[in-house]
Amino acid sequence: MKSDSAFLCIDLKSFYASVECAERHLDPMTTNLVVADPERSDKTICLAVSPSMKALGVKNRCRVFEIPKNIEYIMAEPRMQKYIDYAAEIYGIYLQYISPEDIHVYSIDECFLDVTGYRKQYGMSARELAIKFMSEIQERLGIRATCGIGTNLYLTKIALDITAKHSPDFIGELDEETYQRTLWNHKPITDFWRIGPGISRRLAERGIYTMGDLAHADEDMLYKTFGIDAELLIDHAWGRESTTMKDIKAFRSKTTVFSSGQVLMRDYRFDEARLVMKEMVEELCLRMVKGEVMSKSLSMYVGYSNALHIPGSGGTAALPEETNNDRDWIDAVMRVFDTVVDPQYPIRRMGLSCNNVVKDTGIRQLSLFDTAEESEDKARENRLQKTVLALKERFGSNALLKGRDLSEGATAIERNNQIGGHKRGK
Repeated sequence: MKSDSAFLCIDLKSFYASVECAERHLDPMTTNLVVADPERSDKTICLAVSPSMKALGVKNRCRVFEIPKNIEYIMAEPRMQKYIDYAAEIYGIYLQYISPEDIHVYSIDECFLDVTGYRKQYGMSARELAIKFMSEIQERLGIRATCGIGTNLYLTKIALDITAKHSPDFIGELDEETYQRTLWNHKPITDFWRIGPGISRRLAERGIYTMGDLAHADEDMLYKTFGIDAELLIDHAWGRESTTMKDIKAFRSKTTVFSSGQVLMRDYRFDEARLVMKEMVEELCLRMVKGEVMSKSLSMYVGYSNALHIPGSGGTAALPEETNNDRDWIDAVMRVFDTVVDPQYPIRRMGLSCNNVVKDTGIRQLSLFDTAEESEDKARENRLQKTVLALKERFGSNALLKGRDLSEGATAIERNNQIGGHKRGK
C-alpha cells in the first residue's frame, strides 16, 4: 500500500564554502574555494570545498597539502558565527510555510520537513514545495540546495544522499516501490544511511553486498549477527521506516553529556598541557553550573604527538559526592593527570568528560569530614562560579580571566573566541 506521507530533506551544498562564495558575490558552482584556517599548517583539514573543487576531484574534508598544486583556489578563513547566521535565516524561510513541529534540524546544513498536510494547504506537490524552498534560498542568500523527497524519513534521506546528486534539478524522489526497483542493486552498500564499513564488512562475510541481498537474507541469521539492530537493517532494506516526525519531537535523551576536547596547535610539553587541562576542568565546571548538574566522576584523556605513533593515556577522577565545584575537580583531575601522563612525551590532544551527571538541587549535604566552615566555603565558591558565569554571558567569555590564562601555551582565550573548535569569525 502506498503511503500518503511526504517528507523533504533539504541539504545546503558545500554549505561553508557556499556561504564564503555568497559573501564574495561568487558562484560556488564555478569558484574554486576551500574553507580552512591559513594560520594552521598545510596538514589542517579543509572544513569545506566548493562544488567546483569537488568537480576537479578534490575531496571534502581533505587536508590542505592534498589539494593538487596545479589548482588555483581561494582559501577562506572559517567564520562559524557567519554560518550559524545563514543557517538561522534559512530556517526562517522554512518557518514562513511550515510549523516548527514539522521541522527537524538534522545538522547546520541539513533539515527534514514533514510536508504531508501542507500539499493541500498550498495546492502544491511535494516536489513543487521543494523547488519553492530551494529557489527562495538561492534567490535570497545565494546558496544552492539539494533535496530528497520520500514517503518516510528513511527514503527521504536516501533520496537525498543517492538519487538527488544524479538528478539535473538536484531533487531525488523515492517511495518503497521505486526504492526497491532502482536501488536494490546499488553499490557500494555503504552509500546507504547507517551502513558503515564495519556493518558492510560483516554483511559481505555473509554474501550480502546490496540492499536487495539484505532484503532477501535469512532473518534468523541477521538477528544472530546483529541482534536487535537487525530489525532496522531489515526495515531499511525494504524501504520501511516507522519513526515519524512526532516521534523525533517527543524524544528526550535519558543522559546529558558534558565533555570538552581540543587538538593543540603544536606539540605541548607536560607542564604546558597540565595548565591547559586546568583550564578545561574550570570551563567544564562552569558548564555544569550553567546546566544545573553535578558529577562525582570525570574522565580525562591525552594523546601524544602524532610523530610518536603511541597510545594515549587516560584515567578517571572520582570524588565521594557529586559536585560542580571547580576547586575540588581541578585537584582531583590533576592528581590523575600527574599519575597517568608520561612527562617525557609531547602532547597533542586532550579530552575531558563528565560521567553520570545528576541534577543540582542546590542542596549541599555535609559529609562526615566536612566542617561548617568548609561547607560555607563551598557554598561561597558556588556563588562565585555563578557570578563568573553571569558576567561572561553578559560581557563575553573573555570578560574574566585568570593569570594562568595569560601564560604561554594557555588556550582558554583562543577557545573562547571559537565555535566548535573553529574561529567564530565576523
